[in-house]
Amino acid sequence: MSQPFCFRFRVRYNECDAQQVVFNARYGDYVDLAMTEFMRAMGCDYNQLLAQGLDNQVVKLTTEWQSSARFDDVLDVFVSLQHLGNTSFTLEADIRHADEGRAIARAETVYVMMTTEPFAKTPVPDEFRELLQSGAPGVVIDQSGRP
Repeated sequence: MSQPFCFRFRVRYNECDAQQVVFNARYGDYVDLAMTEFMRAMGCDYNQLLAQGLDNQVVKLTTEWQSSARFDDVLDVFVSLQHLGNTSFTLEADIRHADEGRAIARAETVYVMMTTEPFAKTPVPDEFRELLQSGAPGVVIDQSGRP
């Protein structure tokens, strides 16, 4: 079985706190960036959803930390579908140190499909449902700047 989708990036100095580790709130940013790249990789640019009058809204984001990341670490965020309901879907982000494989954090994000005007819950469209089920296995989006 191939690896799930991976978003790779380098921790920037301004993302760290006085303890010299990544500030806890930054993990929400990391998860959001990885989910956006996951959607692109599976063939659904976010703008396509908006053009159809659809959007997805985060209704729950849970993060569990296992270890710290520091400035200049390269991290991998592995994204996979955990649950697909009628109007919602849940994605998991497994954040690991790229070189060591060490678990940094795990996040679970629940999204609800919405119409854009008016904002109302709506079923996940069949085409988007199929894309979510297929995912983007083995795709790596590398923004770490490594050679």
